[in-house]
Amino acid sequence: MAEANSWQIESATSGWRAIERVEAGITPDLLMLDAPLGDSDGLHFLRWLRRIRPQLPIILICEPDNVAKKQEAIRLGARDCLFWPMTNQEIERNIRRHLPANGDIAATDITSDDVEPTGDDTFFVGASLVMRKLRAQAAALAASDFPVMILGERGSGKRTVARLIHQLSVREGFEFAAVNCAALPGDLLENELFGFERSGNGATPTKGKLEVCEKGTLVLNEIPEMPMALQAKLLKVLQTKRFLRPGTGTPVQVNVRILASSTINVEPAVSDGRLREDLYYSLNAYTIHVPPLRERREEIPILLHYFMRQIAKHYGLHARNFPPAVLEACREHAWPGNLREMETFVKRYLMAGREDETADSTIESGEQAGGDAQALPTAVSPSSLAKQVDANVPGSESLRSLLQNVRLEAERNAIAAALRTTGWNRKAAARLLKVSYRTLLYKIEQYQMKSAASPPRHTGGGLQR
Repeated sequence: MAEANSWQIESATSGWRAIERVEAGITPDLLMLDAPLGDSDGLHFLRWLRRIRPQLPIILICEPDNVAKKQEAIRLGARDCLFWPMTNQEIERNIRRHLPANGDIAATDITSDDVEPTGDDTFFVGASLVMRKLRAQAAALAASDFPVMILGERGSGKRTVARLIHQLSVREGFEFAAVNCAALPGDLLENELFGFERSGNGATPTKGKLEVCEKGTLVLNEIPEMPMALQAKLLKVLQTKRFLRPGTGTPVQVNVRILASSTINVEPAVSDGRLREDLYYSLNAYTIHVPPLRERREEIPILLHYFMRQIAKHYGLHARNFPPAVLEACREHAWPGNLREMETFVKRYLMAGREDETADSTIESGEQAGGDAQALPTAVSPSSLAKQVDANVPGSESLRSLLQNVRLEAERNAIAAALRTTGWNRKAAARLLKVSYRTLLYKIEQYQMKSAASPPRHTGGGLQR
């Protein structure tokens, strides 16, 4: 199988040996980790390998009785979990599914210095020179405690930069929160920031974000949209480190770092009277500019790959590869919606295609999609894939189609697990699934499922191309 596919096989006699070889510089494109029944170290090895090489595709192989281990392995970041027995064809199919395509190898060879987790499934990518400089700025600002203004286009990653500053600072162990000043009317925004307390005995005060983030970090998104009256109260907090809680006027002492952000140049907002000049200068001790995605194109393959993994994992689907033509079109696309547009595109790309997608697949952002689907053009362009996506997943039916795809995938997986557990005894599998024997036969035919002979066993090791 390996020779026929021009794959180079590297094997290791144990998980510890595999970890040693990866740490020594071996860089497999995919790793298959065998965890026999009763092996309690399999998931431990998985955790360490994920820590050493976060983007390395890992497939766990275990016994049919270890369904709980499969669930835990997927949660820990394994691409897939296979059960014995398997045929060579099944092994090859799963390797092809998770082995990166030629054009996607760069996206999987990501070191821990390139991708930095910032919590809550967010990450900072520093694969380009401009983002490495931004990361150095964030590290320098984290060592201080004065306010910072973060500017950038919508969806460019301003909140991620704020989280990075928080994570690198001494406030890391305390609360981080963000409030969108443009999303709430003035009275609700005041309650969100300062809390409120109803008068009367026994009344329980409701803490605002300024109190919740005590010793932590609070991000104020779209600061020019804050009402002027609240701007005055915020300025006083910055100057005195205290405020009076609305309702009863209870004095509250606060120790919180304020980071502000905006999608617009704030200087015109000051000139127009929408942002107090004294508040602007208090918040603008230092300004960070987050570059748009079109100015850091080196990171596009990495970001596409990461979004695909996260989204596929969230919906319980197999990730799709990005053919070289698609990656090139993505690099050329302007991405006016930045990371939010890219995330939407990856969702639609995942939902629209199958594992055997062709290299002629093309892309477009959800914000610019329009018109009827046409035959795919010879030249790949960012404006063509979303037409293909929309044709397969119409806007009004996208949620229904998504739920249908997820339901069918879950049904097929449940049937496959029952058949493996019962050794392909279909009557026993029907009883296990609590369906009629005739229904199970129909579903097996519908999903074109076939019994497989058991191939020779092998130990865990790395697979290189």
